[in-house]
Amino acid sequence: MIATYSIVACDLEAREWGVAVQSKFLAVGAAVPAVEAEVGALATQAWANLAFRPDGLALLRERCGAEEVLSRLVGGDDGRDHRQLGVVDAHGRAATYTGSACLAWAGGRTGDGYAAQGNILVSGATVDALAEAFETGDGRPLAERLVACLAAAQAAGGDRRGQQAAALLVARRGGGYGGTSDVAVDLRVDDHPRPVEELARLYGVHDLFFGRTPEEDWLEVDEPLADELRERLAALGFRHEGLGDALEAWAGTENFEERVNGAERIDPVVLRELRATARPQAPPTSRRES
Repeated sequence: MIATYSIVACDLEAREWGVAVQSKFLAVGAAVPAVEAEVGALATQAWANLAFRPDGLALLRERCGAEEVLSRLVGGDDGRDHRQLGVVDAHGRAATYTGSACLAWAGGRTGDGYAAQGNILVSGATVDALAEAFETGDGRPLAERLVACLAAAQAAGGDRRGQQAAALLVARRGGGYGGTSDVAVDLRVDDHPRPVEELARLYGVHDLFFGRTPEEDWLEVDEPLADELRERLAALGFRHEGLGDALEAWAGTENFEERVNGAERIDPVVLRELRATARPQAPPTSRRES
């Protein structure tokens, strides 16, 4: 029994779809979420029917709406009374279902671009917290909003059996590493005493390496800053003839390659991390701050 609370959601402006989930169930991220960029997302839980994931995505791929997907999946399942399901389609339409035999407290609610649901919860306040956190989180990246939703739900009571695992799955066309995958974020905490907190920590690390700083916030590398970069990179052993080569070599070593694009401009996140890592032997020639 996957006693769980989850939120299935999308950000149509950013063209992202995702699922966040927490449960007193080992490796819940291996069972509950299914997401596909430009198609939709769903969460299957309670006495979960894992076939809902490929079958639901197939229906969403055919441009069936969320309500139709839910109706067809649940309608063809003899175990429907024990199932719980949330769906968001390519247009942000949402649907949620809770079978009559799901253990209390069990239920869900939908809103613009999201479906929130849970079973074996302390109370309905957990689902309300999921929904309200999403509704008030507009303007933040979808992944960040979803993690905040889990934290709010846990604070409101969460799963009445306790905590064990959490997961976050977000898709965006070309949003994965190097643009070669649509999986923008895929993080799992399979067994942890405070899985939502650990998931938030992992997302922070993920955002450090793979997040995006708006191009207008990148810094121009003028001569004093270039001198500082060369000095700091040299202190770390990156003494390439070209500054761009040295910066890219360091970035590749430290896993910042997604945040570096030549040496004419620099992401302030990268500059901050380089300054924290490399202490030049002499005071740097630039005191410029990010």
